[in-house]
Amino acid sequence: MKPVAWIDDSLERLREFPPDAMDDAGYQLDQVQRGDEPASWKPMPSIGLGVNEIRIHAGRAFRVIYVAKFPEAVYVIHVFQKKSRKTAQDDIDLSRRRYRALLARRRQA
Repeated sequence: MKPVAWIDDSLERLREFPPDAMDDAGYQLDQVQRGDEPASWKPMPSIGLGVNEIRIHAGRAFRVIYVAKFPEAVYVIHVFQKKSRKTAQDDIDLSRRRYRALLARRRQA
């Protein structure tokens, strides 16, 4: 089972979710750690290859952006509450920056 690596403030943001959304996110991430697919997800190629989004519906819409293609960990790049049908450009841009920084760190290691 792969460990979860939290990028920047992603764990703190997850802890701000309502309890039911936080529990569902934890369960879905556990599925990913075990190599299984989460219940509701979609690929996010606009952020980067191998980046996916877990969709959580707990009264409101919540999202967990992660990448699991690397052997050492499941990296949680960004966590947020979705407030409109379309993902906010700020959330996409932040996820892209964090993904690029992750790739750069992995190249240096």
